[in-house]
Amino acid sequence: MARYFNGREVELLAPAGTFEIFKEVIAANCDAVYFGGPSLNMRLMRKGYNFTLEELTEAVQIAHSLGKKAYVTVNNLLNEGEIDEAAAYLQFLEEAGPDAIIVQDFAVLALIKQLGLSVPVHASVMMNVHNVEMVKALQELGVTRVVTSREMDLQTTRYLQAVTGMELEYFVHGDMCSVHGANCYFSSMVFGMSSNRGKCLKPCRWDYRVKKDGNIYPSEYPLAVKDMFMYEHIPELIHGGITSFKIEGRMRDKEFVVMLANAYGDAIDRYIADPAGFERSKDTKLLYENRKRDFSTAYAFGRPGLSNINKRYEGTGKFYSTGKVFSTPTAERELGEKRLEEIRETWAAAAVDDTGKAIHGQNRPQSAAQVSVHVNNMAQAKAALEAGADHIYLSGDVFEPDRPFTKAEIRELAAIKGAAKLYLCLPRMMTELHFDIYDGLLSGERLPIDGVMVTNLGAVRRFASKGYRLVGDFNLNVYNRLSAGFYAGLGLERLTASMELPLLDFTALLASSPVPLEAIVHGSPAIMYMEHDLYENAEVFEPVGEEDNKFVDNSILVLMTDKGENPVYRDVNGRNHLMLAKELCLLPLVKELKEAGLSVFRIEGATYRPERLAEIVAAYKAALAAPEAAAELFAALAPVYAGYTLGALQFDGGAASGSAGGPGAAGAGEAQAEAAAAKEPADEPVTSR
Repeated sequence: MARYFNGREVELLAPAGTFEIFKEVIAANCDAVYFGGPSLNMRLMRKGYNFTLEELTEAVQIAHSLGKKAYVTVNNLLNEGEIDEAAAYLQFLEEAGPDAIIVQDFAVLALIKQLGLSVPVHASVMMNVHNVEMVKALQELGVTRVVTSREMDLQTTRYLQAVTGMELEYFVHGDMCSVHGANCYFSSMVFGMSSNRGKCLKPCRWDYRVKKDGNIYPSEYPLAVKDMFMYEHIPELIHGGITSFKIEGRMRDKEFVVMLANAYGDAIDRYIADPAGFERSKDTKLLYENRKRDFSTAYAFGRPGLSNINKRYEGTGKFYSTGKVFSTPTAERELGEKRLEEIRETWAAAAVDDTGKAIHGQNRPQSAAQVSVHVNNMAQAKAALEAGADHIYLSGDVFEPDRPFTKAEIRELAAIKGAAKLYLCLPRMMTELHFDIYDGLLSGERLPIDGVMVTNLGAVRRFASKGYRLVGDFNLNVYNRLSAGFYAGLGLERLTASMELPLLDFTALLASSPVPLEAIVHGSPAIMYMEHDLYENAEVFEPVGEEDNKFVDNSILVLMTDKGENPVYRDVNGRNHLMLAKELCLLPLVKELKEAGLSVFRIEGATYRPERLAEIVAAYKAALAAPEAAAELFAALAPVYAGYTLGALQFDGGAASGSAGGPGAAGAGEAQAEAAAAKEPADEPVTSR
């Protein structure tokens, strides 16, 4: 029987990694259990974990026989090779009858609609739902529950629930990330192991040194957050509008999960029975003695700052998913001639079907390829325009010390842009205040811009009616034709492909996307986006050494390892953007990208000096005009950072091999990651004149 407090349902949701664990956990003091099937979920690294189809069906039956609920995770991003499998899996789940599935990719919602299925859908934490507009948009799509962003405080959850009536699920215990959900690309860009596809190698738990203003600060694990611990705050959770109290831990062992379920279940029961006399800390000592890391309430009561960072056992423990010792910093692969030739060969093989017919570039004319530039200030915008950029994106997450673009600056750029297109970008994470600000900006006198770059589903819902063209940013995580079609159906005219797409997945998306695509081809894109402010380290701690930054100004904080330096920029909203240590550079592959049908080649220009940005724009414009000259242009474009990298594109991906959980599905990426971890020598880099 469900629990209720003052007429409101209170559900304790526990995890299970295997069927054997499930049988114990479902009998414990919880109301529901969530688990994954054999594929398409975010916990695919540990062998022997997740459920077979037969076990899944039996688990649902056992839960229902006990008056409890069963939820199934289908929370991966899907590549093209997994769409048919996902359709069959969803039809199976419709028959198996779980109480809901937990979903990240909008392709799953598209498939449910296409197939006429009725299985209830919950929005995964990886959808990063963080504002009223997103919740309302999901309600309109039939989603019945939202797992809130990990960075959401309980005042905001209470407001969201009161305004929308949506059921909210909130993490109350377990392993947390320092980065906004689905906004961490580090593992995929360096290892080819996507954190959005259940393969994260957790670079957030590496040993870094913090450096700023020429000083080194004593912060060994500045990205490693403590475990969530809300055991003592049952009243605040209920008062915060939370329906489902979620325990993290699908990779944890049976005894640990049962202990957590019983402790939290007992606390909820005691509070319901006697709210005034509720003893908050009855089992605190038990939970504390069995912790893996230290505890924190994270963002539940506001931004926690450095108090959220963990030191207990960091660097000495093991992944629950693999049993291996935590990853150590590993150098990014160099962009060398040998690897480029391998990529060209793989690309050529993927460009034809089984009959030898070309499959790339069918959707859009190759001659339409253009260059877009994302800029942080007026000087960069003017330099990019003078160099021939076709699209200028005015950042919505402006890095300090620059300030957001004013109306006067927008008008000035509009007067000199000529045939180029000018777009206003929205912040990646938008609070209710952000919506009010941009609603006021876009609802008044029409701005002299050609469109708006949107960063979340809520922004699409709010601003689609304002009369501006909409372009989708990369953090929409478009990974397949169905998610591209989903956003196209909402009125987006062009989409930026996910930065995580490895080679075969990228070529498959280019061949099948129903709308024009652009991709980030150059720059130092943000691979971690977080509320956590690393700059506090330099504000709180006394330096323990001195050393200048190697590639960026000393005013920029960097995270150092023995493999390189990752700059961290703080934006005007106080959020931190951790960048690649090297420059992404796809200039040598312009010919292949153009032939494959890439419409717009995007340069992340926010961190470049204007004159350097102009050189890069000019090089890509020249390469698009004469692809045969790309190699020469690349040789003349010396890097300004630690060298060049191909990012996720250097990995072969799994679009052709089907399920991420099937045999060999991510084999290429995993093998390369293992080789990288073993410090396999890279081929000779091509990084200078």
